[in-house]
Amino acid sequence: MLKKLRVTIAVLVFGLLTLYFLDFADILPVKLHVLGHIQFIPALMSRNIVPIAFIIICALLFGRVYCSFICPMGIFKDMLNRCSKSICSKKKFAYRRDNPILRWSIAAVSLILFFLGLTVVIGVLDPFSAYGRIVVHVFSPIYMFANNIIVPIFNNFGNHSFYKVKIEVLSIFSLSVALLTLIIISVLAWTKGRIYCNTICPVGTVLGFLNKFSLFKIKINKEKCTSCGICETKCKASCIDVKTKSIDYKQCVNCFNCINSCNERVISFAMSKNKSEKSPDVDKSKRKFLLMGLGVAAIPKVLEAGFDSENGVEAGIEQSRTIPISPPGSVSTERLMRRCTSCHLCVSKCPSKVLKPAFMEYGIGGMMMPMMHFEKGFCNYDCTICSSVCPNRALIALTKDQKHRLQVGKVVFIPEICVVHTEGTSCGACSEHCPTQAVKMIPYKDGLTIPYIDVDICVGCGGCEYICPVRPYRAIHVEGNKVHQEAKPFAVDEKIEMEIKDFGF
Repeated sequence: MLKKLRVTIAVLVFGLLTLYFLDFADILPVKLHVLGHIQFIPALMSRNIVPIAFIIICALLFGRVYCSFICPMGIFKDMLNRCSKSICSKKKFAYRRDNPILRWSIAAVSLILFFLGLTVVIGVLDPFSAYGRIVVHVFSPIYMFANNIIVPIFNNFGNHSFYKVKIEVLSIFSLSVALLTLIIISVLAWTKGRIYCNTICPVGTVLGFLNKFSLFKIKINKEKCTSCGICETKCKASCIDVKTKSIDYKQCVNCFNCINSCNERVISFAMSKNKSEKSPDVDKSKRKFLLMGLGVAAIPKVLEAGFDSENGVEAGIEQSRTIPISPPGSVSTERLMRRCTSCHLCVSKCPSKVLKPAFMEYGIGGMMMPMMHFEKGFCNYDCTICSSVCPNRALIALTKDQKHRLQVGKVVFIPEICVVHTEGTSCGACSEHCPTQAVKMIPYKDGLTIPYIDVDICVGCGGCEYICPVRPYRAIHVEGNKVHQEAKPFAVDEKIEMEIKDFGF
């Protein structure tokens, strides 16, 4: 019964979350992003007390149910393990001793690097973010390819619910990281079950520590146990030692496979009777204790990370841009780098497809974090989806009115390469695509008009840059604001009249 409950909840959570990442047509409701908010690392990064408290209370009551019920990476590993057993029916697991020094060293180093500004390390190890990147960069192209195959089939029957979409690589680096993560996770899960969760994953390390003190635990009736060893061979966490008839609760993920497999019915999920119960390999060395203390004590400091920052980080050049544009709601590039774990949910859900993973534009600490680019489109003036779905609060949720007044960057015009000047032809496309009229056309010569910019009211949406016909570098583009500002209203016509006299070549 317990295993059926686990499988039902896990399949529901995993299916909805995966489809939400894949849903390029926005069929699923936007509110499904709540499934990302209940993940452990995103909840910590966003200082979301409710899911943090829920996960910790569940761990203290029922053990590591998070790892088997909610974590998409954990559920994905279970699916791989099930597939491996279907192919190799004789596959068996064996008890594996815990390695606390390795586990806590990885957790401690990750936190130290995080406080040094290398949030990218947390992003790589966070199971939710790692799975999100796998879906966005590996599974999504496959999903789109399958969609494109069935489009003509449905169209032949007069059904136009499906439409073809362009398949493209958003970032070679992020794709490489996602593929490498998928390969490592798949190989380890296929051959060693939950070894990654119990050795490398920082979430597993923390919850494993709490699991030792949980109220309800999987129990073995030692008096009735015949030491047949079936439970040990079925335990994908390799935490059951049939020789001592004991369970290493730090590694147990509460999958309940052992309960279902026990022919003698001597394994149960019950309340702990006393506080003297210990794992078969209790840590006794002071060094191990200090390592565990360092990891656990550092976790609350994640919650103290500030929301705002006044300093930005300069990056490389994208076309003619020298300062990258961080997404709406990020407040500043530095804040984005302190909060974002690169789950790429915002990248996946952006309807205009103007968000893509960065490489070195933000510096090494901002690798794979989202940035705006306008090669394929521009930011919709009324759209706030990216800020609303962010589970880390790396992007603060914005209202439409706040988005209208937010300046993520400022327009820059290079008249020397504008087609009006170089070819003596009329254009004005940039002005037509500007929602705030930060770009207007003013008299030039020979009856032509040329763009005039007012950076004060520019919101940095990129409409002008996207539509500009000049290549390879645009005659007009947006430079990012290291710290986002508020666009200022002004008397447009009056200011143009004041500046028009100074305009020329």
